[in-house]
Amino acid sequence: MKPVLTTLAALALAAVAAQAAPQLPASNFPAFGSVADVNQACDGGLAGARKRVQALEQRKVDAGWLAAFDDLAVYLEDHQNPTDFVLNVHPDKAVRDAAQACSLRWADFGSSLGQNEKIYRALQKAPQADGIDAEFVRLASGQFEDSGVALPKAKRQRAKQILDKLTELDQQFNKNIRDAGTRVAFTEAELKGVPASVWDKARRDDQGRILLGVDYPSYVPVMRLAESGVARERMWRAKTDEGGQANLDLLARIATLRGEYARLFGFDNYVDFNLRRRMAKDGATATRFLDSVAGAVNAREKAELQELRADKAAHLGQALEQTRIERWDATFYGERVKREKFSVDQNAFRPYFPPQQSLEFALHVIEKTMGVKYERIANKLWHDEAQTYVVSDAASGKPIAQLYVDLYPRDGKYNHAAVWPLRGSATRIARTPAAALVVNFDRNGLTLDEVETLLHELGHSVHADLSRTRYASLAGTAVVHDFVEAPSQMLEDWVYDKQVLKLMQEVCAACKPVPDAMVDQAVAAKAYGKGMQFGRQHLYASYDLALHQSPKPAPLPLWARMEGATPLGYVPGTMFPAGFAHIAGGYGAGYYGYLWSLVVAMDLRTAFAADKLSPEVGQRYRERVLSQGAQKPAAELVRDFLGRDGNSQAFFDDLKK
Repeated sequence: MKPVLTTLAALALAAVAAQAAPQLPASNFPAFGSVADVNQACDGGLAGARKRVQALEQRKVDAGWLAAFDDLAVYLEDHQNPTDFVLNVHPDKAVRDAAQACSLRWADFGSSLGQNEKIYRALQKAPQADGIDAEFVRLASGQFEDSGVALPKAKRQRAKQILDKLTELDQQFNKNIRDAGTRVAFTEAELKGVPASVWDKARRDDQGRILLGVDYPSYVPVMRLAESGVARERMWRAKTDEGGQANLDLLARIATLRGEYARLFGFDNYVDFNLRRRMAKDGATATRFLDSVAGAVNAREKAELQELRADKAAHLGQALEQTRIERWDATFYGERVKREKFSVDQNAFRPYFPPQQSLEFALHVIEKTMGVKYERIANKLWHDEAQTYVVSDAASGKPIAQLYVDLYPRDGKYNHAAVWPLRGSATRIARTPAAALVVNFDRNGLTLDEVETLLHELGHSVHADLSRTRYASLAGTAVVHDFVEAPSQMLEDWVYDKQVLKLMQEVCAACKPVPDAMVDQAVAAKAYGKGMQFGRQHLYASYDLALHQSPKPAPLPLWARMEGATPLGYVPGTMFPAGFAHIAGGYGAGYYGYLWSLVVAMDLRTAFAADKLSPEVGQRYRERVLSQGAQKPAAELVRDFLGRDGNSQAFFDDLKK
């Protein structure tokens, strides 16, 4: 029998443990336990922000002015960002609604600040010590100019009205999706093929039917595995129509207002206005790029669909000429073909990737490659299951950032996967960054695709948390929008590497290693479906550009026409754009950036070709790309890391595989 610890000894051990546990290097995320908490933080934050603007207006423009200007950005991050984030994750709808109302007040403040002529003129005069200062001034000046600061008074006032309205409409668009609470009813027979773990604990209606939401842990298994085409169709339609007619109307207003906004600046359309400061520079360049992608995958997409059609005919025992692949068939028969050709079953990966251990595995990948350490600490956040990690530099042991993680779905929570950069780094004041990773994973385990998603999103948090910029305004993901996805997309490929996957046993000794044969099969199957995958991304990006180039945007008729021209066609009555939250928000006239960034990501991967876990390459990547944020133009970051100019060879070579 083990001796019982005395109370004194137990307290001593607890004290040692507390000493050993790392402390957050910066303030914790606010509690926001009630509507009153949100309102109090909102009132106080805005009052403080206004005082700081007045002080900056009166400040002498000297060698310290840029730092003082960035101090204002630091204040805004600390007081605005928590509110903007918590409206996406808080379990209490009243708190979410209060945060949304507060966010609109901050948007009004922000649009006024963006048109502050005194601060803009001071920015132009501010002394610049070096290239970092010059880049700060260049980017900040562009933001002021894009906000309308240089427009004539009447146009400037209209620009502010539009900016405030766009924020309101985007928030309402997302709220309509978050709060919809969509449920689809199924009998057990209709869910044949779907693992019972997906539905056996789900709520039932008064007829005993199973009620499933359209969150990814419910939606994906049904679309991949349900034998019933009727069940798949019902689930697909519910997800595709997410947001409904109300969101179609909102999207039309958003696109119309963006067009009007661009015309205030003398542009014919919002695309050219929006892209002029990005890597692509204009809509014509983005369109040419998309056309080159389409040219590389069109024939492949058609061939893949013919293969799915043949598999459906065989599966249902009907003639090929009588068989048509519907939208709700593509995922199901794509999985069947992968199982038949490559013996790959995504669902079979779940036992190897428990959610919590998968998170720890992904963090460990970053630890091995980037020279950092993640340690989880006890910490109360917006939900009992939300987690906190302290990020430390491995060499020095110094805490350098913090990461919050929210893994599982729940009603009212943001229902995709994303990262919010809550705080930016600023070495001039020893400010450390913070980010929040939000996903919606199945508690029973992750597929390999979902592990890939986890690494993608973690890449955004790493970009934020490993930033070491002089100014918070230039930190991490402040890079141009058609580069921002590159650091996250680069990491997606890591899940297909056996050496990388073996790290799972270092964080979970009890987890069975993924058999090499399964990895080989996944690698072999990786290229399958690439035609359909890139064809779909091409459609999304092309639709976004076309919508924002139209003088009279009509979201659904345009979508019906463009999707109707694809091999699978358009399903009458469906309204996919109603759930296309990316383009209602920050990716409007910029969705092409996912494919554009992928070109950059695949180029960056070439440096890791010999060893994806190379600490030498990882350290160089950390120092020359991640830590730099937007201190240098994106093309220069790529050149610094690769030792040459970036190119698209790796991307187009991959499309041929």
